[in-house]
Amino acid sequence: MRASRSMLWPKIFLGLGLALVLVATAAFAGMNWLVNRYEASVTRDVLLAPSARGTAPGEHASWLTSGRPLNFLLIGSDWREGQPHEGQRADTIIIVQLNGERTAAHLVSIPRDLVAEIPEFPATEFYGSTEKINAAFHHGGGGTGGVQLLSATLAQLLGIRFDGAAVIDFSGMENIVNLLGGVRMCVDTEVTSIHTGELFPLGCQIFTGAQALDYSRQRYGLESGDYDRQRHNQQLLKAIFSTALSNGVAQNPLKIDHFIRALGASLTLDTGGASLADVLLALRGLRPERMSGVTVPSYPDWIGAESVILLSEEAPALFEAMQTARLSDWAALNPQWAHSL
Repeated sequence: MRASRSMLWPKIFLGLGLALVLVATAAFAGMNWLVNRYEASVTRDVLLAPSARGTAPGEHASWLTSGRPLNFLLIGSDWREGQPHEGQRADTIIIVQLNGERTAAHLVSIPRDLVAEIPEFPATEFYGSTEKINAAFHHGGGGTGGVQLLSATLAQLLGIRFDGAAVIDFSGMENIVNLLGGVRMCVDTEVTSIHTGELFPLGCQIFTGAQALDYSRQRYGLESGDYDRQRHNQQLLKAIFSTALSNGVAQNPLKIDHFIRALGASLTLDTGGASLADVLLALRGLRPERMSGVTVPSYPDWIGAESVILLSEEAPALFEAMQTARLSDWAALNPQWAHSL
């Protein structure tokens, strides 16, 4: 009897071991299936110009784990589904610089009316000019070419290179917020929308996708005009990130699956060949409370009858801080241009 029991335990452990292996294999296969599903749901394209790319093709694995700061270019396009006649422009331009530990990020908004030198773009027979930076998107032909020329313009202006880029249109932004069940944002200056006529009263509230997008685009009727709009764009990004974490989206494969698939063609990515799963894994330590906003030192002015934004004398110090990954030090010395979100 004892002998038979002694023979039984190894068989039980062997059976459990085999079962665990099968479960692990199934889980791995399921994860691979989900990863492939994510990749197929998101549009991929070459958004960064060669002069703006900080990582050579095929080196994506090294930059994700390099321990150096990363720069991502985020563009909000004003293209709307069902309204192609309205054209497409870079309505929002934000550079996200992550620290080497991937635990904190600065969101640097670029004024769309900022006057900058736009380099030539042979693909569209554009030979370069000095004008509003938003025009780079147009001179590049919109779409992929527009983002490439905009990235080249920013790289030349700021003296930095990018590790990745993303473009999302208005419909995609609304979908994100609605999928999250709305986001909580706090209105600091009462404003009436010039787009819909809706009044946004003072105080914190839950915004739907349409409301969040509408509020974040307001610049008229606000004390600081477009500078307030830039700050509200940054707050919206943080609100989306914070809500996704609190709702468990980041930890639930089914929610992630629904979330990414719903974006569909609204989101276009350039990660230099890195998979979406690898990028999300690299950013797993980032938390909303460690996201800060930065405004480019500048001032509004007029060139003829055209309203523009011009760089102020403090701007070169910001660009140097971005080049040397010392934005935290710069922000501490320049609180008038840096703010919590």
